Amino acid sequence: MREEYDFSGAERNPYAKKLKKQITINIDSGTIEFFKEQASATGIPYQTLINLYLADCVKQNRKLNISWT
Repeated sequence: MREEYDFSGAERNPYAKKLKKQITINIDSGTIEFFKEQASATGIPYQTLINLYLADCVKQNRKLNISWT
């Protein structure tokens, strides 16, 4: 490994805006189990499935429809 590297010709990462940000969120255990079952069936990690679902909600501009009885 070199002692120094020359980054003067380096370019910014074009995907930097798409990088994920780690957060802490409280999710019901039943919801997590649902996504873990889906993960087992699809072979996709459950956290990735949750992210894909939320990203789809953003893309589709879904609005919450909550009604209390």
